[in-house]
Amino acid sequence: MTERNTLLLTGASRGIGHATVRRFSEAGWRVITSSREDVPSECKRDPNWTHHIPADLADPKAVERFVVEVQKLLEGEVLNALVNNAGLSPKTPFRERLGCLNGELDAWHEVFQLNFFTPLSLGRGCAAALARGKGAIVNVTSIAGHAVHPFAGSAYSTSKAALSALTREMAAEFAQLGVRVNAVAPGEIETQMLSPETEVLIPRIPLQRLGSPDDVASAIFYLCAADSTYVTGTEIFVTGGQHLY
Repeated sequence: MTERNTLLLTGASRGIGHATVRRFSEAGWRVITSSREDVPSECKRDPNWTHHIPADLADPKAVERFVVEVQKLLEGEVLNALVNNAGLSPKTPFRERLGCLNGELDAWHEVFQLNFFTPLSLGRGCAAALARGKGAIVNVTSIAGHAVHPFAGSAYSTSKAALSALTREMAAEFAQLGVRVNAVAPGEIETQMLSPETEVLIPRIPLQRLGSPDDVASAIFYLCAADSTYVTGTEIFVTGGQHLY
């Protein structure tokens, strides 16, 4: 019997994370996930979704405990893919963009912890299992990490820019382990994180539509699957062409 590939994904309970779990499960992968929230009931019935570890990965101590739990779960086993999807984008109750001159500095630390330091910690913590499987890491970045965005706040945007740079550095270092590291940069995707005003941006998108979580999930799957075994250090823009302007 052929061994199943194994995926570890954060931020699994909705949106891009949920769509990605579904995409990998349809391909027969074993799926291990984490999120602050419980997973939807229909996902609990998925025989490929074998483990869900609730954790607040914006808390450094929780990240440490999570890494230990994952290492115990994977002891001696292969990990074929790690997808760092969990992210935080603070919003104000009055729809003001959170820039460099407003908002609490503590919020910046929280955003960078989840969006930047947690992917680094998980990559390091899963390095041995990924090396055993000659696996892949995919970091979910953002179009907002490459240009000033009208709705995404400065803390979110700069944390995603830092994650893009981290992807490059990880790709160079993890290659020594036979592990590939890439990123997917979504644009305006129809998820709960999307601002209600986002539809005004559609005229700036060459494909003239918002993206779907499935669009992003397909790109993530490609970067983890056998078709991309010579691809590392790459960031795929899933933006409908919006990043061109």
